[in-house]
Amino acid sequence: MLSILGRAPVRAGTAFVDHTPDTAPPGSRRHMEATVRHLGFLPSAMARLAASPELLDGFQRLTALFDGTTLDPVAREVVVMTVVTRNECHICVAMHSGRLRKLGADEELIAALAGQRPLADQQLEAVRQFTLAVLATAGAVDDTTLDAFLAHGYTTRNALEVVLGIGTYTLSTLANRLTRAPLDPQLTAV
Repeated sequence: MLSILGRAPVRAGTAFVDHTPDTAPPGSRRHMEATVRHLGFLPSAMARLAASPELLDGFQRLTALFDGTTLDPVAREVVVMTVVTRNECHICVAMHSGRLRKLGADEELIAALAGQRPLADQQLEAVRQFTLAVLATAGAVDDTTLDAFLAHGYTTRNALEVVLGIGTYTLSTLANRLTRAPLDPQLTAV
């Protein structure tokens, strides 16, 4: 099979290794150690992303920024799940389904997000639809789309926060797919 450039695709997954804090570049170690303290284990995705301290640090910083936005936690997870399901990142779907459960979200909401189906909650559906529109138009949403988002109580600040979430989790999903990190058993238990 040839890629669009006329070359055979590269099997990148075999090129990436699962680093430990001892084998990772020094710039990745503090993030890895913090993750082990927080989760009790080092997910394979992070172990592989550790090959690039810059990517790992950038993702961690962007995640912290997105988590600090004015969007409520469940709305942020709607943005995340919309991006990660669209980008088919099985690791992210498992992790963020677990995060939604910890936030008290019901299984119907989680299943709808994982299945890329409309949400029963109209305010959360507005976030999902706006996220999809931003993705589909590379940010060039029309006034009607923006007005529909704003009509559900969101602000222009929230609209820009959605863009931050899209950027953050696009980075994560593309890197996870590139490295072909497996889904850790601990993530399937949540």
